[in-house]
Amino acid sequence: MSALAVRVQQLEAVYRGIAATRMAGLPLLHPRLAVQAVSFAAQEDGTALGVLVTPWFMNLVRLPLQADAELPAPGQAEDRAIGGWTFRFHGHTEPGIGAHAAASLASPMHEFADQAAAVATAQALLERLRPLPARRGFLLGRGTGAPR
Repeated sequence: MSALAVRVQQLEAVYRGIAATRMAGLPLLHPRLAVQAVSFAAQEDGTALGVLVTPWFMNLVRLPLQADAELPAPGQAEDRAIGGWTFRFHGHTEPGIGAHAAASLASPMHEFADQAAAVATAQALLERLRPLPARRGFLLGRGTGAPR
């Protein structure tokens, strides 16, 4: 199993634990939602970027894959440009996962009908943030799809 897969599993396990303990019974929880990490991918800065869906929030999360990955300290915030948008990431730490940074996308989660709707929204956002090579350029061997 890759380091990325292990870290994502740890993230989900920690937040499932939070859902079952600290958040249990709170009225802001959406009963048709569950904790799910969506489309995490390794980044050049030593982190993985993806969306964490929970019954109480949807956050864009930077999860360190390397010990030297730079994240805001717990309680601190930093603005980071991703895919042409600027997000404010707040530093967090939780036993079982350690440091990570999160930018709020939605909270509470009552606007979503169900898990499928929340995950589809997360995936659509990530598709907008992650530019893909133009198919034409890729097929012509240009890789980036940039005009020549």
